[in-house]
Amino acid sequence: MDYIFGIRAVIEAIEAGKDIDKIYIKKDLQGDLAKELFELIHKRHIVTQRVPIERINRITRKNHQGVVAFLSAVTYHKLDEVIPALYEEGVMPFVVVLDGITDVRNFGAIARTCECAGVNAIVIPERGSASVNADAVKTSAGALHHIPVCREYNLTGAVRTLKDNGYKIVAASEKADINYTQADYTTPVALVMGAEDVGISAEVLRLCDTFVSIPLFGHISSLNVSVAAGIMMYEVVRQRLNADMEVI
Repeated sequence: MDYIFGIRAVIEAIEAGKDIDKIYIKKDLQGDLAKELFELIHKRHIVTQRVPIERINRITRKNHQGVVAFLSAVTYHKLDEVIPALYEEGVMPFVVVLDGITDVRNFGAIARTCECAGVNAIVIPERGSASVNADAVKTSAGALHHIPVCREYNLTGAVRTLKDNGYKIVAASEKADINYTQADYTTPVALVMGAEDVGISAEVLRLCDTFVSIPLFGHISSLNVSVAAGIMMYEVVRQRLNADMEVI
């Protein structure tokens, strides 16, 4: 992953609007320049981690001043700009929301399927999500360069925004009683996929309109999330093709 080091260099990168994945900051960093950096980080809601100096030294031995910023491999989009743009284009919107997907390879695989299935945007939280780094782009086969990724400070707020703009919020959950093929995906839809270990967060679940599951007949109780996402996405595609709708 590309990175920038040094307090002033990182401040300038933030002010220039660079998409930053996260910033490592030495645990005891202080001073006027550091205060200016902290104010910018708070204002822009940038993910930070306080780490021992040894961890930063393993990244670079140059004059990092206790700060290293990792640049995102993609340019993030704003959901509140993507939503009206899709309606203006006259497409039937299809968005995938990833709640707590932290494995980079799963994230990249999902993004690849999203691009192939005509998904219009991927929504992820700023915290608790896989980094959109070179590994993610590689696993996505470059799909992350072709599909908008909206990294939202408040995922619950993002889902509420989708809901308020006419999207049906569909949650994939192994506990749901409705078979995933029984839901209607021919309207504007946001498909929510949760982490394999904890699933979709309670806050997001409360906003969902429909809960669906994929039937399982073996001894294992769940599918890999990227596989489940692919099955769900292509049910959306199937229904829209059968309804003679534009898929993208």
